[in-house]
Amino acid sequence: MLESASEILKANNMSVTASRQQILSLFFDKDRGALRHSDIEKQLDNLDRVTIYRTLQVFSDKGLIHPISGSDGVTRYALCKGNCSEGHHHDNHVHFYCHKCSQTQCLNEVQIPKVELPGIFTVRNIEMLIHGVCQHCKN
Repeated sequence: MLESASEILKANNMSVTASRQQILSLFFDKDRGALRHSDIEKQLDNLDRVTIYRTLQVFSDKGLIHPISGSDGVTRYALCKGNCSEGHHHDNHVHFYCHKCSQTQCLNEVQIPKVELPGIFTVRNIEMLIHGVCQHCKN
């Protein structure tokens, strides 16, 4: 089991830089949920917007994180679990968006139901985002 950001970067044949380690380490916080570019920028004010953007793109391309399209038009990113690899995301799970705290969480144990489409369509990706109130905000 790879435990540190530098080990994960090395295992994915990526240069180990301070900015990559800092950004990847943010994704290890289980309570944080999915992160927006602006969340990372606030946490790591020593990094510029372009560095963050490029790092998120590289991490997504390498299968370390996956994008989550929000209904607000803002993309969030979450750590991939297990079987994603470079160019191949296999994060077919449901995401939950809390409209009170604006956190997006991966529900890894909830799979997206199979959708049967007419033969004239080819599915490339299915995203499911459930809106509601999380347990923390409900209390």
